[in-house]
Amino acid sequence: MANALLTPQQITREALRVLHNKLTFIGNINRQYDDSFAKAGAKIGDTLRIRLPNQYTVRTGKTLSAQDVTEQSVSLQIATQKGVDVNFSSSELTLSLDDFSSRILEPAMAVLASSLEADAFNMFMDVYQQVGTAGTTPNTLLTYLQARAKLNNSLTPMDANRTAHLSPLATATIVDALKGLFQDSSAIREQYREGAMGRTAGFDWFENPLVPTQTNGDIGSGSSVTVSGASQTGSSLTIGGVSNGQIMTRGTVFTIAGVYRVHPETKAVTQQLQQFVCTADTTFGGSSGTIPISPAITTSGAQQNVTASPANSAALTVTGASNTGYEQEMAFHRDAFTFATADLVLPKGVDFVAREVYDGVSMRIVRAYDINNDAFPCRIDVFYGYETIRPQMACRITS
Repeated sequence: MANALLTPQQITREALRVLHNKLTFIGNINRQYDDSFAKAGAKIGDTLRIRLPNQYTVRTGKTLSAQDVTEQSVSLQIATQKGVDVNFSSSELTLSLDDFSSRILEPAMAVLASSLEADAFNMFMDVYQQVGTAGTTPNTLLTYLQARAKLNNSLTPMDANRTAHLSPLATATIVDALKGLFQDSSAIREQYREGAMGRTAGFDWFENPLVPTQTNGDIGSGSSVTVSGASQTGSSLTIGGVSNGQIMTRGTVFTIAGVYRVHPETKAVTQQLQQFVCTADTTFGGSSGTIPISPAITTSGAQQNVTASPANSAALTVTGASNTGYEQEMAFHRDAFTFATADLVLPKGVDFVAREVYDGVSMRIVRAYDINNDAFPCRIDVFYGYETIRPQMACRITS
């Protein structure tokens, strides 16, 4: 009996299944899906607004002190289209689905997954909390427990949605140090994902060769950088002690002398310096300049996060040496980040076309016939965007 031809729907579902299993980082963050992009004639934007929880202060005493409700939101732009283009013949559609998957879809989805993951991993540069010693791969559980403490102090939910993503070297180092402490990953999650190691210390652990590297610019540890001007608040900071042409790169983490974090709800003073991150590459045009930072320096009200604004000439301490790169392992809750996909329009007049959605990821496959070359070009596309929505629910582990 002759084999039945594989249908576009079968191929798309299998391609999406393979891709899903290879999305280690994206597979462990919040995934949103919007089908409005594919509606014929629809006039829509390319941005989704994600609301954040409101914050309030607590009154003491019987006198009413009403507070305005200040809505906060993060904008997520869906603007990137990536895909893999392949040729396969009609005869190859007579293969079994397993054979077709291993020969054609597996290698295509592997390279697509790597590209999507590497792109989404850029969100690490929005994360300001960091532990570890730059230049030293953690070899004890303590460093990861310190990351856990950072998340707990930021009121990150203590549930099963926390994961830790490590480079191959960091994985080998910690697994050797913690022999026998990791459970079989199949016992803790229904859906298999590549790189799953197990669960311990409150995290599901994953090995991910795409763990990013943060490279400092000309300003690193030992630099004589100071605050330039007292009483600064908000999402920018003017600093001095720099030189014309020096660069502070996006993702550079630093603390400011005398600026301590407060408890997110009680606003009680802690003994921990607040960490900040530079949110855009900044080149200085003289001995001082202004850098964009996160979190914004807020000294009062429901959004208060520090004890006081930095003093004039307060020293900045940067993590890591100048012009040096460091791997950035990540510990985070799934709601720290989001990755969203949208449906692409299904074109008419082609050999075949299909679109499927699985676990928040939408994929489209289109195959046409090229009469000039007697070929069947096929494109596999994902239309997506990503955004850091709650950076306080993540912590970088520098190594």
